[in-house]
Amino acid sequence: MLPLEVFNQLPTAVNGSLGLSALVAALPLVLLFVLLGVFKAPAWISALATLVLCVILSIVGWAMPVGMSLSATALGIFFGLGQIMFLLIAALWLYNTSVKFGWDRVLRDIMRGISDDLRVLSILVAFCFGALIEGLAGFGTPVAITAAIMAATGMPKLKAAAVCMLANTAPVAYGSVGAPITALGSSAVALGDGNFQPAHLADVFGAMIGRQSPLMAIIVPFALLLMVDGKKGLKDCWHIALVAGVSFALAQYLTSNFVSYMITDLISSLFSLIVLVLVLRVAHPKHTMLAEAEAEATEKLPAQSATGAARMWGALAPYAIIIVLFGIAKIPAINTWLTATLTPHSINTITKKDQAGFIWPGLENCLNVTGKNFCVATNANIWSIFSSGLILAVSALILAAIYRMSLSTSFGVLGETIKTLRYTIITIACVLGIAYIMNASGMTLSLGQQIAAVGTAFVFFSPILGWFGVALTGSDTSSNALFGGMQVAAAKTVWPDSVAHQVLAASTNSSGGVMGKMISPQSLSVAAAAAGLLNKEGDIFRKVLPWSLGLLVIFALFITLQGTALIGMVPLP
Repeated sequence: MLPLEVFNQLPTAVNGSLGLSALVAALPLVLLFVLLGVFKAPAWISALATLVLCVILSIVGWAMPVGMSLSATALGIFFGLGQIMFLLIAALWLYNTSVKFGWDRVLRDIMRGISDDLRVLSILVAFCFGALIEGLAGFGTPVAITAAIMAATGMPKLKAAAVCMLANTAPVAYGSVGAPITALGSSAVALGDGNFQPAHLADVFGAMIGRQSPLMAIIVPFALLLMVDGKKGLKDCWHIALVAGVSFALAQYLTSNFVSYMITDLISSLFSLIVLVLVLRVAHPKHTMLAEAEAEATEKLPAQSATGAARMWGALAPYAIIIVLFGIAKIPAINTWLTATLTPHSINTITKKDQAGFIWPGLENCLNVTGKNFCVATNANIWSIFSSGLILAVSALILAAIYRMSLSTSFGVLGETIKTLRYTIITIACVLGIAYIMNASGMTLSLGQQIAAVGTAFVFFSPILGWFGVALTGSDTSSNALFGGMQVAAAKTVWPDSVAHQVLAASTNSSGGVMGKMISPQSLSVAAAAAGLLNKEGDIFRKVLPWSLGLLVIFALFITLQGTALIGMVPLP
């Protein structure tokens, strides 16, 4: 049997030059952004073409063995499909189950029944309710739903679209049951000595982002008041914004750090909604900016006949089920039992010791610049990969039973969900494949070391890189997959002995990236369609761009503070 080929990452692989290597390593990203932004190519075609280029460059430019290159790519695709797409499919299956019988409309009507003030509704619907939808569905769904609601209240369509884009900022990093952070855990596996499991890193990043995003959660409600009614709105409703922002921020921090990053949006939004509703009972604005709801022509759905407590609990059932099941799964004894029961064991081919999961074949001799193994995560822990999707799938079946929906109807909803996501499945699989082959080959390392040439000023530019990624890809998940490893590589170069700065840089890619969501072409298209503004994406863009840039500068300054005087805030893996 021939010995396996050994591969060592080399940041100066192209002609012995770091600058040239970084330039070549940037070509896949340039191709992706040009295809998306200039040629308006579909995301799945752009990602697939970029993946092919990455594989070619890893073999030709970085001299990675063909088999190892293909294996690293396959590992990324495996994580993309198993850890992210399974989660997204299950999350949307659950949400679409509520839509099937009209429970989403009931929840929207409940929101509109709380207040008729447009300024209050912008916080209640666009910020709080939008975050609830973001926590479950994400990927444009919150903007689509809330923009339609706000337009139906009588708010001018352009303002309705812009308000919902601005509101969909604070919760994005934890969207889709934490999918962006899950992706970040997979792409930033080179952190430290490279021996951390993606699931463990995701928990650390989730906690760190919970010490960053609350700043935006407090600022955004005030920004919404300014956008809707200027200084008058701020004067009349500042207490509403303060209550919503502080309650959301507090729940966001506590949940992400002490419960689970996967249900952070759900708990934060529900807590903020409850607190806000209680406050509105005794502290309505003195002057009302009246909202006149337009009549909605809707078909008769089962949920519309529900009354009383059944109506309320039927609308809240999807979110209550998720919180309960994720809470149960996080109980240490239960989590240990599930991991031991559902994850097959194997002998680690490197350490020769028993382990949960298995070493991905073909990467045993893939070594980083220090000669250590695991330059990418090669230990596949089955439970950690599939747990979130499995919990959400069980939640969808429980919800169907509560709604008295037949199994055939429930699985019909699942089929429609998969059909809707068919191109997204290809896109996410390819993007994770790109992230893994760039990490494994050393392309990310070349880019990171070159970017690190700015020195300690990198801490200010780190959120800008995340913002750029989300603005162009339209997804915090995709941006994390593409740039998470690059952020770690750059931080390693600037602060070689500081794991804290690596955690900060990777986390900031996600928390800083959310400000780019409101100007991404995909989000603009969704908002325009939902608000009835056909071909008016440019108008929405001009409306939200100043807010995107302003929030980004504020956030970058805050991150600079965290990277210097407040570095002790960073949790370590």
